[in-house]
Amino acid sequence: MYSILSVDVEDWFHILDVPSAPQISEWDALPSHVEKNFMKLLDLFSEANVIGTCFILGYVGRRFPNLVREAGSRGHEIASHGYAHRLVYQMSPREFYDDALQSKQVLEDIWGEPISGYRSAGFSVTQGLPWFFDKLVEAGYRYDSSVFPAVREHGGMKGGSYGPYMVTTAAGRILEFPITLANVLGRGICFFGGGYLRLFPYFLVKRMGRSVEQEGRPVVFYVHPREIDPNHPRLPMNFKRRFKSYINLSTMEGKLRKILRDFPVTSFAQFIAADGQFLEGEG
Repeated sequence: MYSILSVDVEDWFHILDVPSAPQISEWDALPSHVEKNFMKLLDLFSEANVIGTCFILGYVGRRFPNLVREAGSRGHEIASHGYAHRLVYQMSPREFYDDALQSKQVLEDIWGEPISGYRSAGFSVTQGLPWFFDKLVEAGYRYDSSVFPAVREHGGMKGGSYGPYMVTTAAGRILEFPITLANVLGRGICFFGGGYLRLFPYFLVKRMGRSVEQEGRPVVFYVHPREIDPNHPRLPMNFKRRFKSYINLSTMEGKLRKILRDFPVTSFAQFIAADGQFLEGEG
């Protein structure tokens, strides 16, 4: 079974829900690190001869259209991370739709091909947002990877399916790929991206990944460009958030190289094209 490699393409200052996070009106004036860091990731992927899905923030696409074209030209799938990196549960249905649509249109104008996939900022869809999937379908998306099927700081959907499933809405159907959790003593724990991947030792990440594969589920790995840059600027924040945001940055590149060595990975689009057996399930 193939695992899925994904990158949430955003900059060092796109950290959610901290008082020091700059407003979108300030972003253009800040020094950007996303270009050099994302290019480093693309080179790493080329070295390993793998492709993945790049969930690109619409703002980043507008500011750095060359990154969209470069990722696409190397065979990676271009997908949407929304436009303004806002938590879903802090938006109205209309605001969310407009943000998701704007990002899709910006990326399609740059890349010239339809954008099928979406991932929300902070995996911030919750059970209290019954309109989420409807609005994605209305905006023209075919699959989503925003559901974190457990409680977390930015929402989560406790009790949700751990494997891919189809959601039927009034607007149509959309395929959901939840963020991968492994079963540990009856509890779902994430080991496979962001701060979780940086926190846990690689031998445990690998072991838990193998257990997910044995259950017949793909492992969805995810990384942010800033995570392979230990020297990127820091935002002021409390100890808890600082720990989550910056723990073990120096280990991420090495862990990612081991993942690409030990797990066959592909993009969401290629995974869907190669294995549609789960599409009959309903969410």
